[in-house]
Amino acid sequence: MAEIERFGLRRSDPQVLASLQRAATRRRSKARWTTLWLMLLAFAASAAVASLVLGALPVRLPGIAAPSVPMVTASFPVCRAGARQTCVVDGDTFWLEGTKYRIADIDTPEVQGFACPAEKALGDQATRRLTALLNAGPFVLEPADRDEDRYGRKLRVVTRGGASLGGQLVSEGLAHRWDGAQHPWC
Repeated sequence: MAEIERFGLRRSDPQVLASLQRAATRRRSKARWTTLWLMLLAFAASAAVASLVLGALPVRLPGIAAPSVPMVTASFPVCRAGARQTCVVDGDTFWLEGTKYRIADIDTPEVQGFACPAEKALGDQATRRLTALLNAGPFVLEPADRDEDRYGRKLRVVTRGGASLGGQLVSEGLAHRWDGAQHPWC
């Protein structure tokens, strides 16, 4: 106000009052917009953090596959000699459309390189059962703790309706739960 009087203007002058009111209105309006933009920015940042946190959490609803993990349907015979496209190798390994998969949450008896005849027999039984389970309907190949094993096989947990098919083999005595080490079958 001192500046107004210094230039010889009076606060009672209607033009000066109108100019002062417009300046005050502009300052209040600018302050409102600044506050609004800051609130909008804070909301956007909160939403981004929430989507990152919630997106990292596994959400599994029984019987519903995650949209990024497609349902698989195929006809699986037991693998024979020759080119392998879609077939079952043994109780924990299969081919699907030319890619070899290892079921990540189990270990089954060997059908080749077995330690005793009992292991071979149980391995053959596990192979037949996995073939039946894969052919029983659509399933999901869920990512494991790493993408591939040392042999280049894709590591996946095979589920149907939210339940592990490997877990089914374990409950039937045809597999061990995989704990990072092979256990004897003889």
